[in-house]
Amino acid sequence: MKSLKKKRRVQVLIATAVALLIATVLIGYGFRDGINLYRSPSQLAENPPAAGEVFRLGGMVEEGSLLRGEGTTVSFAVTDGGDTVQVSFTGVLPDLFAENSGMIGTGQMVDGVFVASEILAKHDEDYMPRELVDSLEQHSYQAPNS
Repeated sequence: MKSLKKKRRVQVLIATAVALLIATVLIGYGFRDGINLYRSPSQLAENPPAAGEVFRLGGMVEEGSLLRGEGTTVSFAVTDGGDTVQVSFTGVLPDLFAENSGMIGTGQMVDGVFVASEILAKHDEDYMPRELVDSLEQHSYQAPNS
């Protein structure tokens, strides 16, 4: 009788371990495209992304760099006080998007230009994403209107 209980207990433990392993693999598979790493312009200069890698770029929109092209295409420069990256975006910009404001964009590098598929702007005067604040503080950057 004891050996039957012991066998059942071992079978339950093995089945639980296999279920946990399958769940872990499925979660990892589901997140493979959903994880976008954040980078600042200085981090891009130090460690360029792989070709086709999708990531998030954040910084302050440089004053005087915003150029509107044909239709909904815009280009501008993003800085963290250390380095600057040119950005191109086709689409509708958020209402609060402006020069000397913080932004985070999702996209990839194409021929030295960050081609954004999504642009996020700060939603009020006091908010700025934590990653962006850390990056700006690291380079002692102060926006001209601060």
